[in-house]
Amino acid sequence: MIYLLIILSVLWFIRTTKIALFYIYFWQLKEYQIKRFLDHFTTAKGKQLIFNGLNFVKLVLVAIFFVRSAVFFYFLLALYLIEVLKTFLNISQKRLKKPVLTKKTIVLILAAVLLEIVFASILFIKIGIVFWLPFYLLIFDILAPMILSLLILIFQPLVVLMRNQTIKKAKKKREQFKNLLVVGITGSYGKSSTKEFLATMLSEKFNVLKTKANQNSEIGISQCILNDLKPEHEVFIVEMGAYGVGGIKILCDIAKPKIGILTGINEQHLALYGSQENIIKTKDELIESLPSDGTAIFNGVNEYCSQLYRNTKIDKELCNGNLIQTIIENILNPDIWAEDIEVEKEFVSFKMASKDKDSVYFKINLMGKQNIENILLAACCAKKLGMSLKGISKICSEIKPRQGGMKILKKENPVIIDSSYSANPNGVAADLEYLKLYQGKKIIIMPCLIELGGSSEKAHKKIGRKIAEVCDLAIITTKERFKEIKKEGGDKILFIEKPKEIINKIKDFCKNPDDVVLLEGRVPKEIIELLCDRKNE
Repeated sequence: MIYLLIILSVLWFIRTTKIALFYIYFWQLKEYQIKRFLDHFTTAKGKQLIFNGLNFVKLVLVAIFFVRSAVFFYFLLALYLIEVLKTFLNISQKRLKKPVLTKKTIVLILAAVLLEIVFASILFIKIGIVFWLPFYLLIFDILAPMILSLLILIFQPLVVLMRNQTIKKAKKKREQFKNLLVVGITGSYGKSSTKEFLATMLSEKFNVLKTKANQNSEIGISQCILNDLKPEHEVFIVEMGAYGVGGIKILCDIAKPKIGILTGINEQHLALYGSQENIIKTKDELIESLPSDGTAIFNGVNEYCSQLYRNTKIDKELCNGNLIQTIIENILNPDIWAEDIEVEKEFVSFKMASKDKDSVYFKINLMGKQNIENILLAACCAKKLGMSLKGISKICSEIKPRQGGMKILKKENPVIIDSSYSANPNGVAADLEYLKLYQGKKIIIMPCLIELGGSSEKAHKKIGRKIAEVCDLAIITTKERFKEIKKEGGDKILFIEKPKEIINKIKDFCKNPDDVVLLEGRVPKEIIELLCDRKNE
C-alpha cells in the first residue's frame, strides 16, 4: 500500500505543479492586478475554471471517501494518472500554459514547488496519517487555485518593495540624461503602432530607444531605462499603459516626457476604471505631466481627444485622418491631416498636408485605413522635431505591416489575416471595415471582448451589427457576450469553442482561394497553427 501512496503522491505533485504554473502564468498575464484577475471570473471561461466536470468529480470523491475509502483511493489514483498523462500530452504538443520566466516568476514557481513538497512530506511523516493522506491531497488539489493565489499575494509586499527600488534606480538614472527627449504615448488603442511608426521615422535623424513589446508598465519602463538606455540615445519613445487613475502619472514621473501623444480613448478596461470619466482622466495625466514648454499631440478623429485638446493650455497639435470630417463635425482646425485616401489590401496611400501649406504623397505597406491616424500622430511629432514631410514619407517606406498590428499569414485557400495581438471595440470595427476589400467570403474568428464593464453589452451589439454588414460567417469562441453579438448579427454568428471544430467549419465553408479569415483578438494558438498548416513546423 505504501508504494501506491508514493505513486499517488508523485502523480499529485506533477498535476499540482502544472496547476501552479498555470496560475502563475495567469496572474502574470493579468499583470498581478487583483481587479483584472477577479474580473476574469465573471467571464464564461473564468467560471469554467471553477465550475467544471473535473472539479465536480473531485467533490463527489470527497463524499465517497467517507463511505468507501478503498474505492475512493483507486478512483483518485486513476484520476490523477489521467491528469498527468494529459499534462505530458500538453507538453509534447507545446500547449502547456506556463509563465514567462522572470526573477519574480522563478521565485513563485520555486515557492509553489516547495509548498507542495513540504505539505506532502508532513503528511508522510505524521504517524497514523497514511489513511488520510489521499484525502488531504485531494483537498489541497481542490483548494489549489486559492492556495496558489494566496501564495502569490503573500509575495506581493516583497515584490512591491523590490519594484519601488527598481523604480527609484530608474528615476535616478533618468535624471542623469539631461538632454534626453522623451516622447510618451498613451491611449485606449493604437499605442504600440504609433510607437513603432514614430521610432522608424525618428531613427532617420536621431539615435532612438523605444520600450519593447509589453514594456508599458512602471516596472517595464524602469527596466528599459536601467537595461537599455545609453548615453548615445537622443530620443526615448515610451509606451504607457495603466489600469486605474494615477497609473499614467506614475509612469510620467519615471520617464519625464516632454512630448505627449494621445492616440484615442474608448471604453477599453472600463470594468477596471469604474467609469468613462476615470479613463479620460487617466489618459489626460500624460498631458498634465508635460512641462510648460512641452507639446501635446492629439488624435482629432476621437471625440474624447478633441475635448482634451480644447482644454489643453500648452503647445498642442491636432491630427485628423479626414479633413472634411474635421471641418463639419469637430469645428477644429487640424495641424496635420490626410487627403485623397486610398486603401488597398496591402497598402494605404494618401496626401499628408499641414497648416503651413506643406503636402506630400505617402504610400505605406500597412493594412487598413485605421493606420493613417497613427501615422499622422507619429508624423506630427517627427515634424515637430525638425523632420520634413518629404523625409518622413521616404522613411515610411521601411514600415512593415506587422508594425500596424495586422499581417497576412497566408495569401490564399483561404487568406488568413492575423490581428490577434489585442482587441478593443475600435480595433474590431476597423479590421472588419478592412475586410470589405476582399471579394470572397469573409469570416471572422474572435472571442468576446473583456473588461468593458457597463459598456460591454452596447459594444458587442455594435460588433454584431458590423459583422452583419461585412461578414458571411462569424465564429465567436467565448460565451459571455455571444447572445448580444448574435442578436444583431443573426444566423451567420456561431459559437464554437473547440479549435478542431472551428477548423472543420472553416474548411467546409471556404471553397474559393480568395475567401478570407480574420483572426481577431486572443484566439487560441492551435487555431492559427491549424489554419496555416504549421502544426508540425
